Amino acid sequence: MTQTQDGVRSRTFTWSDPMLNAAELGRRSGLELLQAMARGELPAPPITHLIGAGRIEAELGRVVVTLEPQEFHYNPLGSVHGGVLATLLDTAAACAVHSTLPAGVGYTSLDLTTKFLRPASLASGTLTCEGTVLSKGRRTALAQAVITDARGGMVAHATSSCMLFDLTA
Repeated sequence: MTQTQDGVRSRTFTWSDPMLNAAELGRRSGLELLQAMARGELPAPPITHLIGAGRIEAELGRVVVTLEPQEFHYNPLGSVHGGVLATLLDTAAACAVHSTLPAGVGYTSLDLTTKFLRPASLASGTLTCEGTVLSKGRRTALAQAVITDARGGMVAHATSSCMLFDLTA
């Protein structure tokens, strides 16, 4: 981030072609795809660059994503905008579902029910968002995600339903 003398800040970011990962959906399981992104073998999706998300960890049914709060996340009240937190919650919950899917099976979020419990800001330190799968059937899955601040305080919680579908049809 750069800052001019008059206090105006700017931010530039880059991303990779999202179709590089999409091409892997029929070749790799969801867990293999997420772990390849975590290792840097595949690029992170553009949304992670847009919000400035940090590391990702993935195991079967569980995904962790981090975020360092920045000024560009702020709402008019001087705290991290709820939309940024909701994006983090949706990412962790949906990717937790993705981690359970075989190659050739896709998903999309059907809903996201979010509860914001305390504000987040630069003073919150690293935000850690853990998504876990609660239930998975043939056509839908239910997941939850929790954001905690650097002190372990819960910032937000969400549940998400995802629709599962065959990508080869």
